[in-house]
Amino acid sequence: MGSTLYSKYWPLAVTALFGSLLPLSVQPQEPVLPYQNWTDVVRSKPYAESQGVYENVMNVRRWILTRSGHCTERNRHLLFDMRGNFLEFIEDAADSMQTQLLLNQTRQGMAQQGRVHAWVEGNSQTLGYPFAIRCHQPSVDLPLAIARYLGEHPDGRLSGNWDGISVGSPKHQASLHDALRLVYARRAQQKRISLPDDLLADLAGMLIIESGGVREAHSKANARGILQLTPQALKDCGIPHNRQLHRIAQVDCALWLFERNHRMLRPVFLTRFSHLPDEKQEHIYRLLLIQAYHGGPGRVRSLLIDEELSKPAAYFAEHHHDFSAGDIAFGMVFHNLGRNRLGFASLYYTADIRIALQLLESKQSH
Repeated sequence: MGSTLYSKYWPLAVTALFGSLLPLSVQPQEPVLPYQNWTDVVRSKPYAESQGVYENVMNVRRWILTRSGHCTERNRHLLFDMRGNFLEFIEDAADSMQTQLLLNQTRQGMAQQGRVHAWVEGNSQTLGYPFAIRCHQPSVDLPLAIARYLGEHPDGRLSGNWDGISVGSPKHQASLHDALRLVYARRAQQKRISLPDDLLADLAGMLIIESGGVREAHSKANARGILQLTPQALKDCGIPHNRQLHRIAQVDCALWLFERNHRMLRPVFLTRFSHLPDEKQEHIYRLLLIQAYHGGPGRVRSLLIDEELSKPAAYFAEHHHDFSAGDIAFGMVFHNLGRNRLGFASLYYTADIRIALQLLESKQSH
């Protein structure tokens, strides 16, 4: 809930490609037969394959968001494996069908060379393996979005009142950063939320990624405002129709959603991971809360308690010394890809928020 626009912006891996699959023109001397389905590749890999997945996915997403690394040229596709390891890039062909053909030829070649243990043909209806993603995707302008968030850009400054909360004044307008802090302090004082204040950084990252701080942001799915709240979320928060773009109200509603998710997830999370060191435990939890904001708390809860979907979590809880906090949070999703509507969008969204926060923190430290 609250991230319909993002689902449009960051679809699963290669859904930006169109057209049907063309026959392969490359005939290797020793053909390597493809798997029938990309989920077969996921299910065939042991949980230990998640080592390093967090930093690897972060690298790929950082190249895309900042147009750096192998994404300095926009008309490229990146290929990566089950650990998120970057493998190779291809230059896009003249059209999507030819690009898809080239991707599949590259996949087959990698398998033939022994660079990957399996390959899967991709097309307009399904993912291929190794996985692929476009460098050119609609994305937020991070420097501009951060400037709005900090009030350095006039579009990010505001004043107003909402449900007993006053932020700034016409002569001394506040930043979105100020608004977030003031709304949190007021609701915590009223004991309406129990969220630790270190989670505010994640909400700041969501604001930056969801809308770039643009008040009038509006998706085709009708998610609206700086935090891209859905009509149902706005209704649940009691925001009247004529105040749906009110930035203070949007922050208040997002905090309420975060609080709701926190209360739903915290007990089951502790049941699974309370034996981990505090710092590691909290890092995992923050990443899962971000995923819950994007895909819904029920889906994340299932990763912790469902008989089948929680098997990766059980493994990581037992072997947590072998994995980083990020690897555990991402691995729980990676090994369930294709189940319960779990997809790459959740991982991309979470990675993008962490990248936005790193840039924000770097800017604030200077």
